[in-house]
Amino acid sequence: MPPARRARGRAPAPTGPGPFDVEPAPVVVLAGSEQALADAAWRRLLGLVREAHPDVERHEITPQSWAPGAVDAAAAPSLFGGHRLVVLHGLEQAAGPYTDEVTAVATALASTPDPDLVLVARHAGGNGGKAVLAALDAVPGAVRVTCAPVPGERDRAALVVARLRAAGRRADPDAVDLLVESVGGDLAELLAVTGQLAETVPTGAVDVDAVRALVGGRREARGFDIADACVAGRAGQALSLLRHALAQRVEPVLVVGALASKLRAMARVAGAGRGPAAALARDLQMAPWQVDRARRDLAGWSPEGLRAALVAVADADAAVKGEVPGVAAAYALERAVVAVTDARERPTDRTRVS
Repeated sequence: MPPARRARGRAPAPTGPGPFDVEPAPVVVLAGSEQALADAAWRRLLGLVREAHPDVERHEITPQSWAPGAVDAAAAPSLFGGHRLVVLHGLEQAAGPYTDEVTAVATALASTPDPDLVLVARHAGGNGGKAVLAALDAVPGAVRVTCAPVPGERDRAALVVARLRAAGRRADPDAVDLLVESVGGDLAELLAVTGQLAETVPTGAVDVDAVRALVGGRREARGFDIADACVAGRAGQALSLLRHALAQRVEPVLVVGALASKLRAMARVAGAGRGPAAALARDLQMAPWQVDRARRDLAGWSPEGLRAALVAVADADAAVKGEVPGVAAAYALERAVVAVTDARERPTDRTRVS
């Protein structure tokens, strides 16, 4: 049966999978300027193709290595059959004969599909190469993987979760936050460390302890370290860590988030009463280790002190998000650190929650 005729005009760019769940397809376009994501997608594709076809022929072509007929020859079926994996680099910077040849090959694939060929095209963004992208998008079954920059902490956390999920792992939210905060904005390093975690944690969830064991020496001052010092009542250490973190350009909202996360866990466990950690964990939808840690953190805390600490952190959260005019984020954080450590030592209520 001949392939279905496409409507005239530019084909819509396909919206497809992410770099960690992309599957081999007739054409896979890795589009965007974030090289770390493109590399991740390429490694996955290469592994899957090699797993299915160990004897696959691999061809890589760049604008600098291209010669007339190179793309056509690489994509053409072999006399002896077999699968081919053709990678085309630099489509955003190339013009003229190279892109003309890629366009011609894509047009031929649109009318005559080749089940033994996987064509991977790399376009690093920009206005160049739009015509060739349209031709690649028009190939039946083509997919596009978005490889755009990931500037936000939340988006990088989502990538960590996706990377672990692709490896059959899951992670506690606190562990993900700690990993993103510890590694910083280097996406390639973040993905590499996440891959190490996926390999070194054999079963179950990746937790805070696993992350700390791997990245503990990468940054001396982190939000969760500050929170640990605060709930232990070590004001001097907490302030020193905070100032170091701010000097390292750690986002104030991450410090507040770490404090709030720890105090909320303590409050939930304190309100749940006594009982085995496993049973409380089920009721509170927490991991047993989180219940045990919260119980240790609660030593020396009174109900009144815990309430005061939560209020102080809520005030700091509003300040660092700009909801309190005239209060600098650094000042709000220092005030919160002092308030939390003071709350632990509050003498007005000697009844402890531990």
